[in-house]
Amino acid sequence: MMAANTVPLLPRLVSSSVAIANHAGKIIRDVLNKGDLQIVQKEHVKDLQTEADRAAQRCIIGSLTKHFPGLIIIGEEEESSGPVQLTEQSSVVPLKFTCPPHLAKLSQEQIVVWVDPLDGTSEFTEATAAAAHKCLMGNHDTGCGAHSTSLLDHVTVLIGIAVDGKTVAGIIHQPYFNYKNKEKELGRTIYGIIGSAGENDGVVGGLLVKPPPTGCVVATTRSHASSTVNDAVSSCDPTEVLRVGGAGHKVLLLLDGSAHAYVFASPGCKKWDTCAPQAVLEAAGGALTDIKGDHILYHRHVQHRNSEGVLATAPGQDHAAYIRKIPAHVKENLVK
Repeated sequence: MMAANTVPLLPRLVSSSVAIANHAGKIIRDVLNKGDLQIVQKEHVKDLQTEADRAAQRCIIGSLTKHFPGLIIIGEEEESSGPVQLTEQSSVVPLKFTCPPHLAKLSQEQIVVWVDPLDGTSEFTEATAAAAHKCLMGNHDTGCGAHSTSLLDHVTVLIGIAVDGKTVAGIIHQPYFNYKNKEKELGRTIYGIIGSAGENDGVVGGLLVKPPPTGCVVATTRSHASSTVNDAVSSCDPTEVLRVGGAGHKVLLLLDGSAHAYVFASPGCKKWDTCAPQAVLEAAGGALTDIKGDHILYHRHVQHRNSEGVLATAPGQDHAAYIRKIPAHVKENLVK
């Protein structure tokens, strides 16, 4: 446990958020294993919420509020009733990173935390449905429950930390990382602090950053395609297009060497989708803006929707070159 009077606020908050994200991931797995997702529809048929979303958010916001009572926290889900599983401070492992000097004297009131308790809910529900179908059909070779479809790779827990409207740190937890390999530990957590000196070059929060392959691999949405989205992707002259779920998952593809760019010319994602992934990506040397190249703001009064889309590029890529490739009509179709 860290001494609050000697360690700056940001390292303490990031370390606590890593422990809290790990706990939220366990809650998500527990809900899926019980088999009762209690799905409700929000804005439209592809915008779903499950008990895993609700329970994970109760854990994250409840735990952060308990240990950092002055924080402003904005979560994807509305407040919900139900048991709250708090993460105890005794479970927090102090992380080894140097706090950027300009962030060393922050107060809790300066910080806005953006929380997506389960990014990739659509993929999460589809994975559960696929598993249930295999069980009903008598196919138990791959197991019933969490071990039946690669869509679970898309699920992440996101905790983004912003100061003065700019993201400064982020946590991405994958509850089902390694779920196909029972011999390895289930789940992983990646974190990043922009401007921080880590322990090793090329490593961001436990992830070894890898260069993308030859060609141009573009990651984009699998569930919100449109002519505008497709035109933006095509303008990048991709040699391969990865249609996958979850903003957190797409950014991890940029870091693990699977893709060059993440292109999403649509107002379909929100600030809680991008705050944490942007910080992790930029801590590694990548970039994330809206589709026009403008900075995404994260202050407490900003509109939640990223109305001008998302464009992210892997470390070492020319972000400005991708912005120039996006057609004018695509940029004009996205307005604030």
